[in-house]
Parts: sequence; structure tokens; C-alpha cells
Amino acid sequence: MAASRTTTITQRVNVAAAPNAVYDALVNAKTLAAVTGAAATGAARVGGRFTAWDGYILGVHKALVPGKRIVQEWTTTEWPEGARPSTLELTLETAKDGTELRMVHSDVPASQAAAYRQGWIDYYWTPLQKYFSKKGRT
Repeated sequence: MAASRTTTITQRVNVAAAPNAVYDALVNAKTLAAVTGAAATGAARVGGRFTAWDGYILGVHKALVPGKRIVQEWTTTEWPEGARPSTLELTLETAKDGTELRMVHSDVPASQAAAYRQGWIDYYWTPLQKYFSKKGRT
């Protein structure tokens, strides 16, 4: 069954901001909306449900360590029927010029992995880097 085939996407990106600022940009719905330019909802607490990209992404915060780690259960409105939610783990570490963000997105439906692999770059990492390149947002 195609819905049961999954893969893992791993990426690394550097962001010119402190880990706490990057963390906030990823879990604070108001800040995430400012970063992406799309509506986001939710509370930054373990067990809290959230949405991003005008409701396209839906999930639950499973573990939150401010400035260090985010673990989410994650799906989209295009998830194959019967597929279980994926797990998104983001780790943040202080780097020379800000933060090194490491992403491991596991249990991604294999049929959609290429689109999500590029989607992280286009819809998260590039906007995040642009957001923090503006003066005063570190």
C-alpha cells in the first residue's frame, strides 16, 4: 500500500539569529505568520495543536525545549489517506554567525518526499533567513 511507504528528510541550515529567536519564529504562531506571510495558529506548549500556511500544515507539539529543540507530529491537507502523521524534529545550536538548525522529518509519505524536501527550503528556510536578515530581528 503506497500510504504506508515513508522516508526521512534531513536538512541543515544556518540562520543569522540567536537560537531563542529562531525557536520563537518556529513555534510562536504570530512570529511564524510574519516569517512566512501565511496564517498560523496555535499555542507554543507541549500538547498544543497548531496550523501553518493557512491551515495546510496541521500538527501537535510533542516536545519543546526553548532555544534548543522542537518535536512535532506533522501532516498536511494533502497527506495520503490512511498515512500516519510524520515526526518533525528540529534542533538548534549556537553557530558562529547565529544558529545551526538541523531538521529530521521522518515518516514522510514517500510519494510526497521530493515536494516536501524542496518545500522546506522554499517555504521555511529561505523566508526564515530573509526575516532575520532584516535589521533588528536577532
